[in-house]
Amino acid sequence: MSRVAVLGASGAVGGELVKQAFERGHEVVAISRRASATGERLRSVAADVHDAAAIADALRGSEIVLDALGLRKGDPPGVLTAGARAVVAAAPARAVSVGALGTGPSAAAADWLSRTVVARLLKAELPDKVGADTAILGMGGTVVHVGPMKSGPTSPTRRSVRLDAVPRRLFPATISHATVAAAMLDAAENGPRGEVLVALSK
Repeated sequence: MSRVAVLGASGAVGGELVKQAFERGHEVVAISRRASATGERLRSVAADVHDAAAIADALRGSEIVLDALGLRKGDPPGVLTAGARAVVAAAPARAVSVGALGTGPSAAAADWLSRTVVARLLKAELPDKVGADTAILGMGGTVVHVGPMKSGPTSPTRRSVRLDAVPRRLFPATISHATVAAAMLDAAENGPRGEVLVALSK
């Protein structure tokens, strides 16, 4: 059992990470802007990524940090990069973050349509996403890139592949938040370090 800290615990992927990490037997620290329920093996902490001291305190003592931060309407620039830098400063044994297929390191592995759509949809956020990926990879962490996400159960046929093994498609297949969370936990528990993986439902 490890102590696992989840950044962005109130989001769709973050909530799944908290649930699945708990089910796998880990002690969980759920970090979000607003604290929620706390119980045995689960501690909820309210902290903002722009408050370096609060984030450092929340992450202290966690062997694994899972960064599932997302952007909300009205968020100031740099939220994702600030979160990633907080993870780097905490220096956990393992760090895994979620990113978008077709951005930064995975741009060459995605088809042109995916790259075009992602660039248009994430136009303002793209530098922040790339900056966050760079920070996590620079500390030897793992970045899990995914296609469009949806609700649904964890895929029993899920797998994660390196960039050179990403299937060529006109547009990436959708993947459930639960499957993304499972892929991130798999990577944290026994995946490669310092690499970008692409999570797939099958």
